Amino acid sequence: HPNVIDKSVRFIAEQDSLNASVLGPDAGPETPEFELFIKEVVNEMTVKAGQKCTAIRRAFVPKPLLQAAQEALCARLAKIKVGNPDAEGVRMGALVSTTQRDDVRSKIQELSKDAEIIFGNPDTVELTQANAIDGAFMSPVLLRCDEPWHAENVHCVEAFGPVSTLMPYDDLEDAFKLCNQGLGSLVMSLFTHDPKVARQCALSAGSFHGRIAMINRDNAKESTGHGSPLPMLVHGGPGRAGGGEEMGGVRGIKHYMQRTAIQGSPDLMTGVTQSWVKGSEEITSEVHPFRYDFHTIEIGKTLHTQSRKIGLADIEHFAEFTGDNFYAHMDETAAEANPFFPGRVAHGYLLLSFAAGLFVDPAPGPVLANYGLDNLRFLTPVAPDDTIKVRLTAKSKKKRNDEYGEVRWDVEITNQMDELVATYDLLTMNAL
Repeated sequence: HPNVIDKSVRFIAEQDSLNASVLGPDAGPETPEFELFIKEVVNEMTVKAGQKCTAIRRAFVPKPLLQAAQEALCARLAKIKVGNPDAEGVRMGALVSTTQRDDVRSKIQELSKDAEIIFGNPDTVELTQANAIDGAFMSPVLLRCDEPWHAENVHCVEAFGPVSTLMPYDDLEDAFKLCNQGLGSLVMSLFTHDPKVARQCALSAGSFHGRIAMINRDNAKESTGHGSPLPMLVHGGPGRAGGGEEMGGVRGIKHYMQRTAIQGSPDLMTGVTQSWVKGSEEITSEVHPFRYDFHTIEIGKTLHTQSRKIGLADIEHFAEFTGDNFYAHMDETAAEANPFFPGRVAHGYLLLSFAAGLFVDPAPGPVLANYGLDNLRFLTPVAPDDTIKVRLTAKSKKKRNDEYGEVRWDVEITNQMDELVATYDLLTMNAL
């Protein structure tokens, strides 16, 4: 297209997606995961007559379970009635057109070069209240390929219909390498109750799949399944799946947006982003920052507090009052043996409490509530007789409704040596 060439319009081509599903080695016929796997493969073959970009095209099982999986899949497929969706008991309707049905049949012929059909007939199907001549109906077709490493078509030919191929694997490394033979897929699923198997799957197959659905007895009832991504998840996949992204909230939009890096001084960055950057101008005045409502508080409005000395009595009182008697605060010998502390030190939450006491303006006013801290880090221990002071700076603000908005404050606690003791973002709700 000329716009792709002349204007660099972002273009994504999803060739196909040979999505895989793997039955874990721990999921024998007696386990819930085995039954869940069988059910999901059949569902993905028959829902919308298999005409989904996320449908399972390749089903991998441990070699010792190949026959058991075949028997279970065929038994479940045999219960699927094909025909008029309005008819009682019908579970699968027609394909979108006779042209599509014929295309699926031709793809099955290609797959049959590597695999044998173990269920269904591409050319005939028993129908319920439907006419095979007028409708684009066909039977679900399950193939079996016993030598997936000596096959090519099963990993690169997608029959976009009610078709899947059952294949064995030797071990987990073998299973995930076989999944990756699809050269990029939208989704794969794993049925296991073993966290170690799940971890190996993520590490071995993650880079070849846009989404991995790990399903077991614990989450099956609430899972959307192999073929249905949640709206907050990115939907897309690498390689043959096109490299695109859909959904995923803001992230899915960013994939299609122009992004520009901005360089400049802290003041310029604050001006551009409307979020205060350390090193930017600090706006000070005799009026406490908490006296300003949402609209009048300026980004960069700053308060530098007086200092407060932290005594040993403060530490011991805080420990007794809160019940936090951790040895670093109460046992000098044990604290000195700790590589992080010079001896007994103040509690981190004591420092936060004292910091609030230094910067809070207590009278009623525009600040309605403190509703949390972000990005809290404790950086330098505070020993008895050290002093602390606080810098509080309005960092950014965001209107929430017609009554109030969120103000984010950049907070730094420093000691008598001007060493950084703690940093965090304080969030308040301010009246408009």
